[in-house]
Amino acid sequence: MFGIVRPCRHRLGEGLGAEWMAHLCGLCLALRGDHGQFARIVTNYDGLLVSVLTEAQAERAGRADGLRRTAGPCPLRGMRTASVALGEGPRLAAAVSLVLASAKVRDHVADGDGLLARRPVALAAHRVADNWSRAGARTGAGVGFDTAVLLDAVDRQSGLEALAGPGTPLLAVTEPTETATAAAFAHTALLAGRPGNAAPLAEAGRLFGRLAHLLDAVEDRESDAATGAWNPLTVTGTPLGEARRLADDAVHGIRLALSEVEFGDGRLAHRLLVHELRRSVDRAFGTESCGHAPEGAFGPSQGPYAPQAPYNPNHPYAGGGEPPRPGGRGFWAACAVAVGLCCTCKVCCADEFEGPWSGKKRSGCCNNCDCSCCEGCDCCCDGCDCCDGCSCCDC
Repeated sequence: MFGIVRPCRHRLGEGLGAEWMAHLCGLCLALRGDHGQFARIVTNYDGLLVSVLTEAQAERAGRADGLRRTAGPCPLRGMRTASVALGEGPRLAAAVSLVLASAKVRDHVADGDGLLARRPVALAAHRVADNWSRAGARTGAGVGFDTAVLLDAVDRQSGLEALAGPGTPLLAVTEPTETATAAAFAHTALLAGRPGNAAPLAEAGRLFGRLAHLLDAVEDRESDAATGAWNPLTVTGTPLGEARRLADDAVHGIRLALSEVEFGDGRLAHRLLVHELRRSVDRAFGTESCGHAPEGAFGPSQGPYAPQAPYNPNHPYAGGGEPPRPGGRGFWAACAVAVGLCCTCKVCCADEFEGPWSGKKRSGCCNNCDCSCCEGCDCCCDGCDCCDGCSCCDC
């Protein structure tokens, strides 16, 4: 499992935690049901968001009708039954996850990571990527989503990277990812029968794609430099201070875009795309802050969803800085580790394990806790419908 949104069950609480697990298991079972057991390896926390958004837009009265089922005991849940999400949301999430995984494999092949530097292994990996692309297209077609926009983004990404150099605007490199995620987010409005939500969700998706690309670049910057792999920050000469400013602006823009969406029950979507995204940024840059720290602290902002806070040149990250990152594994070795983690239930039930690709310490999704303040107020916000008693922000 991979992705930038990895919520802590203590912060989510019992109710939202159960909702999040229902979508996670629903995505996993949708992959297994349509594409076999091996497809479960592409389960993606970020792809899961389209399932959450689809259900969040449903009317409250209809949420219990046909959107859940009780799944049988599963080794990945420690042989426990669970209520899991059903319907078009998990299937759209499965299509997106397959295409994202296909793109990730191709990226590893292009970089020649580990065994993928050997031609026979690279050819086999390409076949896997092609199979996942076709599987994603079939599943996407079943819910009315044309994954061609995702595949086109992957193809254009390669072309842009080949042409990029010092002075190339970083946002020119992130554009294909932004376009792809905008399309996926907007389609949830059509699945939910709320076409009026498509525009703000497309904007939220565009900014989410930008953020995912930025954080991936920040986290991989050190290892890419060691291996000589392509990294957008290094190639374009973008300092970390500017990357942080763009990330903060994206988080703020997503919050504003979501405020224009008509939800049936948007509590989980708000928690993941507002509070947890802020934590994802802090985690990537090695900082800690309130889930709603003042926006725009890293430079002037532009665009309709940009914050208006003044630039603070004395901020510790205004001039850059970089957190350490453990080295990663080769693709196939990581796949073998991921299968082992799934088969031994560690992905769900372990207190701590090493991420198969990054080598970072992770918590099992049933024990997922990366916070140091799980008790009491977690600096959520006063006025949100997902938290009580705090007054540290204005959302």
